[in-house]
Amino acid sequence: MSPTIFRQKGYRFYFLSNEEDQVHVHVECQEGEAKFWIEPIVALANYQGLNKVKLNEIKKIVEARKDEITKKWKEHFSQR
Repeated sequence: MSPTIFRQKGYRFYFLSNEEDQVHVHVECQEGEAKFWIEPIVALANYQGLNKVKLNEIKKIVEARKDEITKKWKEHFSQR
């Protein structure tokens, strides 16, 4: 299961339900995908097919919505 948290600027931000406990978010678009750690700081974990411009744009979105992502993470994973 991979619930969508939100969509913005053509990106889908989502979780994978069977992963490690460290808060992170997956992002996908037509060009590729990425994974960002949320805590302790927003940081790129890995990516495929995205250029630096896209990665920077995504990182800014993640930073701006960090609290929302963390809240949704806790809600989703408290149900495991």
